[in-house]
Amino acid sequence: MMQFDDPRKDLIEIRSMMEQSSKFLSLSGLAGVSAGTVALAGAGAAYWQLNQQESAPGNADLAPFFLTDATLVLALAISLAIFFTTRMAKKKGLPIWSGTTRYLLASLLVPLGVGGLFCLIAWHHGLVMLIAPATLIFYGLALLNSTKYTLREVQYLAAAQILLGLLAFLFLDAWLIFWAGGFGILHIVYGVIMYAKYEK
Repeated sequence: MMQFDDPRKDLIEIRSMMEQSSKFLSLSGLAGVSAGTVALAGAGAAYWQLNQQESAPGNADLAPFFLTDATLVLALAISLAIFFTTRMAKKKGLPIWSGTTRYLLASLLVPLGVGGLFCLIAWHHGLVMLIAPATLIFYGLALLNSTKYTLREVQYLAAAQILLGLLAFLFLDAWLIFWAGGFGILHIVYGVIMYAKYEK
C-alpha cells in the first residue's frame, strides 16, 4: 500500500530551511548572560568610583575612568559574544559568516553608529548625563532594526532597552541604575531564557 508523507511535517521542514537561509540563528543565550555579567561589573566599578568622589570631594575628572570602564565592558562583551555565538554555530553546523550575517551586522551598525556619534557630541558639549540613556535607546533601536534577520524574541529585549532609556532620560539622577538594568540584568534574563529555550 502506498504511503504518503505527512504534509505538516514537510511544511515544518520547509519553514526551518527558509529560516536558516534568511535568519541568523546562532545567537547564544550564554552570550547574553556573559554580556550582562560584564556590564554589571562595569556598573559596579562606576558606582564605586562615584562613591569615592562623594566621600572625598575634589576636582577629579572622572571622564578618563568612565571612558576606560566603558571601553573594557564593550570589548569584553563583544569578545564573549563572538566566542559563544561561534561555538553555538559550530554545534548546530550553521555557517558563521553568510549573507544573513552581513545584513544583521549592517542593521545593527547603522543605529549604533549614529548613537555613538550622538554620545560623542553630547560629551563634547558637556552633556555627559545624556550619554547613558542615549546608549540604551540607540542600542534598543539597533536590536529592533535587526529583528528581521534573527530570532523574534530580540524584539522584546529591544523594546525593554528603549523603555529603560526613556526612563533614564526622565530620571537622570538614576542613570546608572537604569544602565545596569538594561545592559546588565536584561541581558542576563534574556540570555537565560534563550539558553533554556534553544540550547539546553
